[in-house]
Amino acid sequence: MLTQCEGSHAVAATVALCRPEVICAYPISPQTHIVEGLSEMVRDGTLQHCEFINVESEFAAMSVAIGSSATGARSYTATASQGLLFMAEAVWNASGLGLPIVMTLANRAIGAPINIWNDHTDAMSMRDAGWLQLFAENNQEAADLHIQAFRLAEELSLPIMVCMDGFILTHAYEGVDIPTQAQVDAYLPPYEPRQVLDPRDPVSIGAMVGPEAFTEVRYLAHAKQMQALELIPQLAEEFQAQFGRASGGLIRTYRTEDAQTVVVALGSVLGTIKDTIDDLREEGHKIGVLGITSFRPFPTAAIGEAVRYCERVVVVEKSFAVGVGGIVSRDVRTAMREHPHPIYAVIAGLGGRAITKDSLHQLFLTAMDDKLEALTFLDLDWNAVNRELERERTTRRSGPIAENLLRDLGVVAARVG
Repeated sequence: MLTQCEGSHAVAATVALCRPEVICAYPISPQTHIVEGLSEMVRDGTLQHCEFINVESEFAAMSVAIGSSATGARSYTATASQGLLFMAEAVWNASGLGLPIVMTLANRAIGAPINIWNDHTDAMSMRDAGWLQLFAENNQEAADLHIQAFRLAEELSLPIMVCMDGFILTHAYEGVDIPTQAQVDAYLPPYEPRQVLDPRDPVSIGAMVGPEAFTEVRYLAHAKQMQALELIPQLAEEFQAQFGRASGGLIRTYRTEDAQTVVVALGSVLGTIKDTIDDLREEGHKIGVLGITSFRPFPTAAIGEAVRYCERVVVVEKSFAVGVGGIVSRDVRTAMREHPHPIYAVIAGLGGRAITKDSLHQLFLTAMDDKLEALTFLDLDWNAVNRELERERTTRRSGPIAENLLRDLGVVAARVG
């Protein structure tokens, strides 16, 4: 049924339909509304046969999820930003133990400086932790991906992060088709764990593994992710047959059939990019967009094929590796090793900075003339950057950079003291 609701509430309602048995979470913006909604459903009996555990930290949240999943309970949690960092050790444990936990990651910047707005730094910080990572473009897809995530996680016995842009999606009101319980039950069977702690059939989970088998254990984790490359499209097709709409999959293309320039991105910025590309198409430019839904596993072959006949690729990404450059673009470059077209990395939207159609329009025109730098920071205030660099060059005790920039910009809080 189509419902006008906040993205967080759509996700909470959909997760509830997946019949989780344990939900464990610690509130942190912008994830809070999701777990608040779920806790209310557990309390009022809407969500039955489920225990909501209000833990004392994010590390505790993931630790409880590990314990409950290991005992055979369908387990769910959610977090964001510093919360994900706080549970980092347990995040690696969950994947290393092969436990099918589903976690919503409401993407938010990582400090310092403290920033509560959206970018993808948190997800990218855990890209190699062994979790599957799916990125939603809009709230409908965010809801749909959670249903597929439980099925995928439990089939492979691997944990999954469903990433949705904090505030941009979590707090946005849109029309979302919330499925019925019967539809979800028909798609998502009861959880049958591949491993379980059961006193009637004792096993050991979490053994110390030395050099004699550690490499093999890690390789098998990689092999499972490669299996996901085949399973994700299958589950997306089944989802479309059951629910009547396309959602999920490895990648999505838009107007790429004859595109000489292909823009690659993840998450909600794809909507703004599509609008910009529609305008550029009307001006006669052959440009399209490729959205990555599955970032881990990375769909190398699918991306390589999708950009096979273009002349250049522009990767717009909301995170970067300090001291290196783009993260997504480096993976895309690997996918293009047999088709060495120019590839441009564009860092945009850090800490919630708006990514506007005007900026993208000019960016793509410059790229189509092959005049773009290999690494570009969209709408970077060079005056502010150069002023700070000059201050550091001329003043030994130049002070903290973030506060200096705020003071230069005239932000009131920076004047205190």
